Formats: sequence, C-alpha cells, structure tokens
Amino acid sequence: MPVVKYPRARDPLFYEWDRKAQKCGLRHTVYAVNGDQYTGEWLDNLKHGKGTQIWKSTGAIYSGDWKFGKRDGYGSYSIPDPVTREYKRVYTGWWKNDKRCGRGVFFYPNGERYEGEWSNGLRSGWGKMQYKDGSVYEGQWQADQHNGQGVLRLPNENRYEGGWKDGKKHGPGKYFYLDKGQLLEGIWVADIPKCGVVVDFGRDNAPAPPQYPLPEIELHDPAGVLAEAKAMFDDSHN
Repeated sequence: MPVVKYPRARDPLFYEWDRKAQKCGLRHTVYAVNGDQYTGEWLDNLKHGKGTQIWKSTGAIYSGDWKFGKRDGYGSYSIPDPVTREYKRVYTGWWKNDKRCGRGVFFYPNGERYEGEWSNGLRSGWGKMQYKDGSVYEGQWQADQHNGQGVLRLPNENRYEGGWKDGKKHGPGKYFYLDKGQLLEGIWVADIPKCGVVVDFGRDNAPAPPQYPLPEIELHDPAGVLAEAKAMFDDSHN
C-alpha cells in the first residue's frame, strides 16, 4: 500500500514577518513614517528603557528613560539653535508620563533659568527662578505661579519675604528697602500693601537713605497690631 506524505502544516508567512517586526530589546535606529528616529530599547513594540529620539520636524532630541512609549524617568531635552544649529539644552531632569515631573532644570530662550520641582509639566513645589533682569525668586510654586512662602530678591538687593498667591505678594510679609535703609512689615493683597509698620533698618549703611530718619511713633504693642491685622486678613480669606 503506498505511503502518502502530507506537507507539514506551517503558519502563514505574515505571522513570521509580524513576529520579526515586533520590536523588543535593544535595536538600532528605527525610522518612523514621518521621519522621526529612535535608537534604544523596546518592550512589546514600545520605547521602553534607555533611548534617544530625534524629531524630524523640529530637530529636537531627547535622550534618557522611556516607559511604555513615553518619556518617563531621567532625561535631557535639547533643540538646535536656528542660526548655529548647535544643540541647546532646554530641560534636564525627571519626567513622568511624557511631562516634566520631579526635580529638574529648565533653560528659557531669553536666558532665564528655573531649577526646582515640577508636576504635570508645570513648576510646582519648591524652586528657584532666575529672571532676565537679575531678579531671583526662591520659594513655593503651584501651577507655574508663586504660591505659598517665598523670597524675591531684586537687582538692587531689595527683597520681599512672605506670602504669595497667583504670582503676587499676598498675606503677611516683609519688604526690605536696603537701598533706603527701611523695612516695611505688613499685610499684602494682590501685590498691594494694605497695612503695616515702616521702620528704619540699617539706614546708616544704606546707599540712598531718605534725608530724614523716620520719626519714632510709640505703639504699646506693635507686634499685637500686626497680629490683629493678620487675624483680620485670615478671617476675610477663610
């Protein structure tokens, strides 16, 4: 009786092609349809681990950690200078779900710089901002605004220490006019001092003191006056 041999069953070729196309582990540069390119690690066809991405449309480059296709972990983001084409750092620090999150340093095009905490891509937490005019703010942030307690130092060394809300002085605070040798301690509302006490402070060493010193006004309890004003402020904002 003749023996009939049947060909061994095989999966369609596209199954094999698909298996080879699924990226996993370390790969050489992979080019997307739009021209973007990525070199690094993959998991289940997603960027995962260490890798470098270059965006064709902008020339921007990110090098660092990835998690399931998104920037997540520590990494650096840079863009090319439009004139010299040399890469300039924009942000170096921590990321989460493709957004700045955690501690990091951001370099602004006009030369300003922020170093501190981020949340969901915005300055939030404790941070230090160096402005183009030479001013420096160090303190608490929320949603890209000064919020909480912080210190603002101006180029002439005058400074404000106290409360902030939505980027403006708000609540109890002290303003040191070191150029005049005076100190204002009081309550601010939306950048405007509503009440307070002004005293001479280092007037003898000030570079531009007023012609006459402030007259002394006898208050039985100056601290109590400010405490009462603060209590009224707190009550009006509760």
